[in-house]
Order: sequence, then C-alpha cells, then structure tokens
Amino acid sequence: MMRRRLWLTLIALAVPLALFAAKPKKCVTADEAAKMLNKDVCISAHVYDVVQLPDGTRFLDVCSPQTPDDKCRFTVVSLWEDHDTVGELKKYRDMDVQVRGIVRPMHGRAGMVLSHARQFYGGPPKFKANPLLAHGFNAEQDRPPVIDPNLRAQGTRRAFMNTRDQETMPAK
Repeated sequence: MMRRRLWLTLIALAVPLALFAAKPKKCVTADEAAKMLNKDVCISAHVYDVVQLPDGTRFLDVCSPQTPDDKCRFTVVSLWEDHDTVGELKKYRDMDVQVRGIVRPMHGRAGMVLSHARQFYGGPPKFKANPLLAHGFNAEQDRPPVIDPNLRAQGTRRAFMNTRDQETMPAK
C-alpha cells in the first residue's frame, strides 16, 4: 500500500516536469532579440547575405537590403577560429533560420556569436574557457588551474588559524 502511494506520487510529480521540459523555447525576431541583452534566446530571421571579412570573420546579414547599415540593430557573427565547428555558412543565404545563443552588445548593436553548427538546431554555443581563470595553467602541471584555498592541502599556510598566534590554555 505504501509502495503504491509512493509510485503514484512520483508519477504525479514526473508528468508535469516532463511536459514543462518538453516545451521548446519560442523563437523571437532579430528586432526583439536586440532588446534582450545577455539572455539566451532563439532568434528566427531571414539571412539576406553572408559577408566574410579578410580575417575570416563571417556575418549573417539578417537586415533587409532596404535597411541602412546604421539602422540595422542585430547581427550574427562567426569568428574564424570557429570555422571548423560552424561549417559553411553560404548555404544559409536567402533562407529562414533559427539560431540559439546569448545576445551580446557588439559595436553599438546587439549580436549573437555563432560558434557551433548545433546552434541552428537549438543547441548551446561552443564552450570557451575563461582565460582569466586559467592564467598560468599548463596541462602538464600537477596542480589545479584555479588557485582556490579549498583545494589546498590542509595544514599549509592556513589563514584561519595561524600557528604563531596560539593562545595559552588556562590552568585547571
């Protein structure tokens, strides 16, 4: 009897969670995304052109040809270092696409960095480690990449209880 109640409770909790998790995020337009800085969003846009700079940086032009460049408030950027994981972008010219990513401010407009092809299918961008946290780290070292006092061996240079500042115990 108790076991049956437990199973019914678990099922009652699992069904709403599964329905909530299965609901996909609604994609917004590029104009709406321009107002959602530092948020992970899905944008739905038409790619009018794919522009490549001499350094290999590529842009998906999501503004219509009638829109002047200074009025275009959103862009999708793919850096050269991500060329292998993103793939060829010219195939998206004159297509409607959905791209997921974090909207960031970029040179007076909002933009999204396209770092992996899975972003076209609702997946997350490629993970890039924060170089400030890994400063001075080499994979050949036997120490962790972050200087964290919690990761140090206990008993060495403790700031909590310095061995030089010991109190004498009162006599009984």
